[in-house]
Amino acid sequence: MDDKTRILHNDHDIDPVTGASSIPIYQVSTYAQKDPLAMGHYQYARGQNPTREALEGTVALLENGKLGMAFPSGMAAISTALLLFSPGDHLVVSTDIYGGTFRILTGLFKRWGLEATFVDMTDPALVEAAVTPKTKALFVETPSNPTLTITDLREMARIAKEKGLLTLIDNTFMTPYLQKPLDFGFDISLHSATKFLGGHSDLIAGIAVTREELLGKRLKDIQNSFGSILGPQDSWLVLRGIKTLSARLEAQQKTAGELAKWLSGLSTVRRVYYPALPSHPGSEIHLGQSRGGGAIVSFELPDGKTAHSFMKALKLPLIAISLGGCESILSYPATMSHSAMPREERYARGISDGLVRLSVGLESAEDLKEDIEQALKSSRA
Repeated sequence: MDDKTRILHNDHDIDPVTGASSIPIYQVSTYAQKDPLAMGHYQYARGQNPTREALEGTVALLENGKLGMAFPSGMAAISTALLLFSPGDHLVVSTDIYGGTFRILTGLFKRWGLEATFVDMTDPALVEAAVTPKTKALFVETPSNPTLTITDLREMARIAKEKGLLTLIDNTFMTPYLQKPLDFGFDISLHSATKFLGGHSDLIAGIAVTREELLGKRLKDIQNSFGSILGPQDSWLVLRGIKTLSARLEAQQKTAGELAKWLSGLSTVRRVYYPALPSHPGSEIHLGQSRGGGAIVSFELPDGKTAHSFMKALKLPLIAISLGGCESILSYPATMSHSAMPREERYARGISDGLVRLSVGLESAEDLKEDIEQALKSSRA
């Protein structure tokens, strides 16, 4: 069955109790038991909630995984996954990873005793060289945030299998509709469901999906013990958002590709980052492991002053933290997604003061071009 159909018709689309076409919001904390010595499946809502379970099952299905877990944020999902490891363990991590992940690995988890080495994962040899006897996992982000660097999923899965490592990926940018890392052998796929899965800039949520059931049960136990769960109302909102995921992404990806080509031809733009552009490093690898370039386009302006003037002159995109909404959202990594990263670290990763990241929404491509063009002219005035 095609994903367009599976999104709408699966084991979690109809309420099994009433037949309702929308899974109800089960706003409940506890469940009555007929026999306290033979407890039912639903016992206490930290462990089980029908609305949350419908969301978890839906995303697991789309990822071709065994178990899904819904969290109160993307960082909660990532942090819970990191609790699979112990003090003294070591991870090999993508150099240009999301700023929040960088912050927690170099701050909280470093103090806790979990070590991380950041490596350019476009070169598998560097990844293999970074593995030590204490290494337990590879943590990948592809396309990366915000420069859309591409990592070969097959190669990372190969290295992990040879060395007995777990593999984790932040799949937020592509979603399981456009990229399925578990199909390539990855163990855990992580999402900020705040973004494309929710799709309407009206909630905060995170998702983790495991390829194997045993690992999923380990992660679920940590989630239950730690108490990091998504509430039923936000679970319902993500479920509703997923129903239009394919339609939104198809339209957004088409516009993003058009904008990327157009921006590449402008003399005022120094560089355009978009995975489906033939000039983008790793484009061929990306298109061999995904269903298109996605809906994120990053581009570099001459300097921070120009970028600031450009952003202030824009009229259509929101200037905001986040991405993946129906409306276009333009972010400034230097002060937003990567504000916790020291300037020298940002620049080493290609995140200059002139770099902006556009999450393309559902507006007309021509209207977005017109707005970007007037803002670019204004920034040069």
